[in-house]
Amino acid sequence: MKTFNKRGDKGETSLLLGPRVPKSDPHCEAYGTIDEAVAAIGLARALTRRQAIQNMLLDVQKDLFVLAGELATPPEAHERLAQKYPVVTDGDVQRLEGLIDDLEQTVPMPKEFVIPGDSPASAAIHLARAIVRRAERRVVGLQQDGQVSNPEVLRYLNRLADLLFTLGLYEETGSPK
Repeated sequence: MKTFNKRGDKGETSLLLGPRVPKSDPHCEAYGTIDEAVAAIGLARALTRRQAIQNMLLDVQKDLFVLAGELATPPEAHERLAQKYPVVTDGDVQRLEGLIDDLEQTVPMPKEFVIPGDSPASAAIHLARAIVRRAERRVVGLQQDGQVSNPEVLRYLNRLADLLFTLGLYEETGSPK
């Protein structure tokens, strides 16, 4: 497979199982923001020295590829997608909730705004959280237009931002795990 195919040279791309659309299409904005989040999470994963955090972040990156696939699919093709590929489920959301619950046992919640930057890894986690929140806003727009078939996509992003906030605090504690 070649790195380039020149099909996007005129500012269009193909949705998964769907038509060609302008690269400014809201679907592209949403899954493009997920791509940014995946990269930021990769940076955080590379910066942390804590294996447990690395593992969590890698799992999240894999989840986000599934989620991006859903966002790259027009709603009329979602059923076909779900028959061939994984989609985001309530179980995925519950898994994030369990991680948050576990982290909250060891991390005191702040009583004031958190200013990221105590360590490179925690700052990268907080940057990823901010990008996930932007992705969440993009998905809300798609959902309001009837362009997201799976309500678990929005729930997952909301919970992921909460996990990354808590994980950023946990990374700042410096306690090994």
